[in-house]
Amino acid sequence: MRDLGAGFGYLMKGQRWVARHGKQYGWGLLPGLITLVLYVAALVCLAVWGDDFISWATPFADDWSSPWQGLFRGFLTVVLFALGLLLAVLTFTAVTLLVGQPFYESLSEEVDRSEGDGTVPESGLPLWRDLWISARDSLRILVRAGLWGVLLFACGFLPFVGQTVVPVIGFFVTGFFLTEELTAVALQRREVQLRDRLALLRSRRGLAWGFGAPLAVAFLVPFVAVFLMPGAVAGATLMVRDLEAPPEPQAASDDDRAGESARGAAW
Repeated sequence: MRDLGAGFGYLMKGQRWVARHGKQYGWGLLPGLITLVLYVAALVCLAVWGDDFISWATPFADDWSSPWQGLFRGFLTVVLFALGLLLAVLTFTAVTLLVGQPFYESLSEEVDRSEGDGTVPESGLPLWRDLWISARDSLRILVRAGLWGVLLFACGFLPFVGQTVVPVIGFFVTGFFLTEELTAVALQRREVQLRDRLALLRSRRGLAWGFGAPLAVAFLVPFVAVFLMPGAVAGATLMVRDLEAPPEPQAASDDDRAGESARGAAW
């Protein structure tokens, strides 16, 4: 439970950071706006021509009598749009980060610079190489997220469980992948590979869920994702800074100091 609260705390810290740095916030909005326009256009096309696609994909229902044909194809059209909406939520962050790689890299670097001693971790790779690694890793995450999305969508048809437990699990799964994509901006500059990033987040699932699950819920509201993305990148960078920081040495207890004094006296 402590990690859940800590993860949500990093999300809030990121939003406060961009609120204090208006220039970085303004630049950070551009990738989300571009991606939002593309996704809205795709969903509109799906809503307009989805029934035509279902009719083309189900020729065996052409001879069905009314109302069964309409009910069957109408149900599949709704299912198709719902699946498209779910995939849009799962993939929005990955696509936005890919579109806005230079913007978010700059924002993450500024967080590192302002919160530390002025030094910024760098991968040392050329921009095209960073873009290639980001695209490759994003594709791998999209495949994982897509498989989870299909599985959860199928489980959604289970009575009662599909309407109660599955949506909650879906938000936590989406939140985990959102956290991975957002922390990747800072971790990639630190030369942390995808496998190690996933292992790090799996070891702190509560932290990842606390950070990403509220974002997954918020991203269901139109336009909210665009305005939260810069702060989410800043918060993920703050999280990475704390995760990589060495643990503070603990003060010696009275018993330990007494033992050391006794050993010193014996010598």
